[in-house]
Amino acid sequence: MHFHILARFIGILVIFLGISMIPSLLLSYLYEDGETKGLLVSAMVTFTSGLVLFLLSRKKDDNHLNHKDGVAIVTFGWVAAALFGALPYLLTGAISDLTNAFFESMSGFTTTGASILSDIESIPKEILFWRSLTQWFGGMGIIVLSIAILPFLGVGGMQLYKAEIPSPVVDKLKPRISETAKVLWKVYILITAAEVVLLLFGGMSLFDAVCHAFCTMPTGGFSTKNASIAHFPSLYIHVVIVVFMLLAGINFSLHYKLLAGDRGAFWRDSEFKVFIALVFIFSTLIVLDTYNTVFTSLGEAVRHGIFQVASIITTTGFVTADFDQWPALSRHILLGCMFIGAMAGSTGGGMKVMRTMLLVKHGYREIFRIIHPHAVTVVKLGGTPIPDEVLRGIWGFFILFIGLFVMATLAMASLGLDLISSFASVAASMGNIGPGLGLVGPVKNYAAVPTAGKWILIFCMLLGRLEIYTVIVLLTPEFWRK
Repeated sequence: MHFHILARFIGILVIFLGISMIPSLLLSYLYEDGETKGLLVSAMVTFTSGLVLFLLSRKKDDNHLNHKDGVAIVTFGWVAAALFGALPYLLTGAISDLTNAFFESMSGFTTTGASILSDIESIPKEILFWRSLTQWFGGMGIIVLSIAILPFLGVGGMQLYKAEIPSPVVDKLKPRISETAKVLWKVYILITAAEVVLLLFGGMSLFDAVCHAFCTMPTGGFSTKNASIAHFPSLYIHVVIVVFMLLAGINFSLHYKLLAGDRGAFWRDSEFKVFIALVFIFSTLIVLDTYNTVFTSLGEAVRHGIFQVASIITTTGFVTADFDQWPALSRHILLGCMFIGAMAGSTGGGMKVMRTMLLVKHGYREIFRIIHPHAVTVVKLGGTPIPDEVLRGIWGFFILFIGLFVMATLAMASLGLDLISSFASVAASMGNIGPGLGLVGPVKNYAAVPTAGKWILIFCMLLGRLEIYTVIVLLTPEFWRK
């Protein structure tokens, strides 16, 4: 592994992070609430640290980037972003504890949306803006942004892109990987801007509209309000956010194809059809389960049922109701949504619909082979045969996901959390969802989780955001051998 390339890239990443603190610094001048000094120091420390790291590593001539370098840059880059991203919380006093500040920062950059803040509305607006901005950057990926706007690095970007978006199949929209990253970011920015405008029409303030759009498109779920989206009783606002959560949960390459004039791109995609079918089926079941048991009005049952399914399956984590008080069937459906997640190539988390489809198809193929042992069968997705190595990778991912999930749940239980809270907190962290059940339910937060538990969940967030392999491979001795 080339440590000088690792240091150079992380240095540039940290420089960019320092520059990105400037909008929050300008807001502090605007609101004049005394947080300017803390934000200024945060920006200067971050920028200077990145600059020093870059200057110390820039004289090397070897610019070859291999797969190991890509994996290390993405994982350590994410940790560095979360570490320096915690400075605005610490230096302004918004969060005084290092563990809590790092937890909030990692939750932002991994778009998990789990928070330790009990009174969000008491936090200065510039800090809330920074909190939302970390999710917006984390959604499409700081690494993807970097290879889009920093081609002067002189190294190939495909290794970074594959580590950052480890879907079963990496979808290159352009011949050059930097062009692909730019296309994805343009689509991301366009849809974010559209949501801001529509939320403004619904009566949201500009600040709230921008912050909520910044947390919808990355499927992050941070809100500027204690009650999340329940703070806004407007049906219009709820519908707008549902639509954009679903858009964020769809493969962004499909958005690009639609904008490029391919009107049938969505309905030719088998993963999209299954994703929409799951949203419809789960929403219908929850509506039937909560009507006359939780909600006396069918309209309310439909409104909250669809919102929560869209929020959880896309791993956004916004809430309009306390679903922890819903009947057992509804809660179990939402737990299932946490594991399934959104589409591959989206900003959502979870195992992804594509992986779930292929696991089911592969399982059916094995049953078919028992009945017809001499038959030659292949697993197909949308009519395209899926190579066995892809299927092996998916099964490996699934086994690692479940194994790590069980170990993390047992670790949380060993700290004194009840079974439901242990199970749900790990599911919500590995799925990058945020709200869970029990101690970490939708109207609660993660402040009561023990310090050791928070570090376990921080690791789970990173695992979920980088989809297991990118992180776990760093823990193997073989990775560090020459």
